[in-house]
Amino acid sequence: MLAADREALVCDFAETYGIYDLQALPVTLLATLAVGLRDTSRIKMKMAGTKVSNLELFTAAAVDRLSTLLWYQTEDARSGYNRPRSIVELLIGASNENDKIQSFLTAEEYEEEWSARTGVGHGS
Repeated sequence: MLAADREALVCDFAETYGIYDLQALPVTLLATLAVGLRDTSRIKMKMAGTKVSNLELFTAAAVDRLSTLLWYQTEDARSGYNRPRSIVELLIGASNENDKIQSFLTAEEYEEEWSARTGVGHGS
């Protein structure tokens, strides 16, 4: 944990245990206390590679479901427009392939890309 992020570990120890000098304690005690840190501590989240806690993800998922249910009751839903963006996707950094914008300099470039994606040539 020290090698991963010393500052995060020091902050977590100071916040949780009031320990500011890690060198003053035996390594075995430090290891025991490190295991006892909450799962949402800075160092444990960094080691797990997460940026948000499970509680935050579950809450965002509930909001996503609720906003989708409300959207289903609108005219936009009947025509398939303006679906609410997922908060979970924003939190975890997932990108939607449909959100990527691609431009072409010429009509020929566009037609080549269209043919490659659909298998249908111009005028076919």
